Amino acid sequence: MKLKKIYVAGHNGMVGSAIWKSLEKRGYSNLVGKTSRELDLRNQGEVKNFFREEKPEVVIDAAARVGGILANNNFPYQFLMENMLIQNNLIDEAHQNNVEKFIFLGSSCIYPKLAQQPLKEEYLLTGTLEPTNEWYAIAKISGVKACEAIRKQFGKDFVSLMPTNLYGPRDNFDLETSHVLPAMIRKFDDARNRGNEPVSLWGSGAPMREFLYVDDLAEAVLFAVENKLSENLYNVGTGKDITIRELAETIQKITGHTGEIIWDSSKPDGTPRKLMDVSKLSKMGWSYKTDLKEGIEKTYQWFKEHQQEYKQVKI
Repeated sequence: MKLKKIYVAGHNGMVGSAIWKSLEKRGYSNLVGKTSRELDLRNQGEVKNFFREEKPEVVIDAAARVGGILANNNFPYQFLMENMLIQNNLIDEAHQNNVEKFIFLGSSCIYPKLAQQPLKEEYLLTGTLEPTNEWYAIAKISGVKACEAIRKQFGKDFVSLMPTNLYGPRDNFDLETSHVLPAMIRKFDDARNRGNEPVSLWGSGAPMREFLYVDDLAEAVLFAVENKLSENLYNVGTGKDITIRELAETIQKITGHTGEIIWDSSKPDGTPRKLMDVSKLSKMGWSYKTDLKEGIEKTYQWFKEHQQEYKQVKI
């Protein structure tokens, strides 16, 4: 298996780079990665040529257009169409070229906004989605269903992993497009550097969220590479959640910010709670390792080492 050619789509991103690192650490050496300049995954012709030339045996789809509530609200068409183009090209070419294993990465936002907690895989398509990110969610749902259809019709080893909220090194810290955890790290660090100015955060702080350190997701992907999973869809998370207010207080302490936190209740909270039921993958033998405080500390350390590039370049 360690000599098999593995293509990691999105290998430069937070998720893809963590997967690449985990594969290398485990002894996989025949890895293929292409930057978006080298290969535009939205372009069917380019993807077709890539598969013909490289002939990957395993494909891990960690490529996507991602962002937080603001980005999803402002660019609904791009979040829907670009993600569908990327995944459809990859899934279909993997199928047409008889790729042995395809691992599709999605998001917990595929589940209904008001689904019973914790979220089980079978809750998919049982209710309406959270309006602020439904465009991205619909794209990811179509990817899950495409992999399921290939599995059902052709008996191929195509599996979908749905991670909870991810964070870690190489995250997006741009305040206009980032998710809640990296945005808070950036906000609290900036405010501390300006003399502990007050920090304004969206919503009430009451919603509950679950967070998974990206290296733990990478280990789950490695687990899926090395094992034949019996079902098409698996949740990946910690099975534990905290309030956004608790998250803010934890990040405030880690960054050393001592100013006031102001909650702007005129801004949306999003889904009230999103906790994953991770029992299916746990029964197969996988579990997370990094607790939230340790993960945030590692992420903040990485941010401090790279913050100049994040303050100059919008991601």
